[in-house]
Amino acid sequence: MHLKLAKYTKRPLPKILTHWKDTPFSFVLLLICSPCFGQKKDSIPEKINAYVADKFPSTRVLNIEHDQLASHKFNSSLLNGPETSGEITNMYQTKVNLNPSFIKKRRWSLSGSFNYRYIGATTAYTNPTDQLKTIVKTNYHYHTSSLNFAYFSKLLDKMVVYSGSAVVDGSEKNFERVKGLLTATMILKANLKTKMTIGLVGIVDPSTQIPVIPTFSFEHKFKGDWIIDIVLPQRLLFKKEIFGNGRLSLGSELDGTGIYLYQFNRSSGTHEFRQVEINTGAIYEHYFGGSFIGTVKTGLKNVTSGRVFEKSKSFDNYVFEAKPNGAMYLNLGISFNPFAKSKK
Repeated sequence: MHLKLAKYTKRPLPKILTHWKDTPFSFVLLLICSPCFGQKKDSIPEKINAYVADKFPSTRVLNIEHDQLASHKFNSSLLNGPETSGEITNMYQTKVNLNPSFIKKRRWSLSGSFNYRYIGATTAYTNPTDQLKTIVKTNYHYHTSSLNFAYFSKLLDKMVVYSGSAVVDGSEKNFERVKGLLTATMILKANLKTKMTIGLVGIVDPSTQIPVIPTFSFEHKFKGDWIIDIVLPQRLLFKKEIFGNGRLSLGSELDGTGIYLYQFNRSSGTHEFRQVEINTGAIYEHYFGGSFIGTVKTGLKNVTSGRVFEKSKSFDNYVFEAKPNGAMYLNLGISFNPFAKSKK
């Protein structure tokens, strides 16, 4: 995967992407929930069932989506050099996510996950010396796979889910990084009206900024069928079922994308690009029956940070930083979930 960028002395670096891969906490949510999918009613504790018996589950067996981002401008700098500017005139992503369950027992389960992203971008940037504009088209492939183990137990008379995961990611050229995730999540409450958990996430990855993350989730159904869904630090949404088999969600979600770069700025070695975003807007999901769910997402995407760093170093030890403006996005998706439940 070759990044089509010239030396900084000749032209400015474009802002590379506008997403990051699944953030560590988003991925942890998948580890906690996906091992439960596919369980029979008498195969796991009742409080776990309260989380997965949902017509619109957070994690689905198969999900395919396409994301289109509107044109937006950016500022960027390389190795403490002068700040340059440009514009992403077209950017899109196609994503495929698969979450199979392999073994399901009363006290434990073994599952896997596979994620693939194809990313295309067209960048128009200006040479700081002669103000000439250059247009560069690039595309990237990124994939991540994991093997996940979950164990269900009790602590202080509360249900606890312990999970561990071995994760490997890479590009179309190589497998690049092996990571580990360890979680402990206590279910404080789980019934038809209120669900609440607390937990800890441990990330085994030298590039991570925070190796241990506390987590908290709270979901509550109010009168009028409005639901507040809080998962810190991943999302804050207000949800309401509409049209019989539809659901509308309003709020914000943390998202991101990561890719590997080869010959970045004509330098040797493998680099990694990560970008963290906040998507604020509306989500509409519709259950078509037959285990199929369609999704439309739209709103404003704001990027909190986007950096390039050597693969062997951390996110804080970066060589390139991009600061894009906010941009509107449109996401269309279809998912298959054989355990979704239609409203009776």
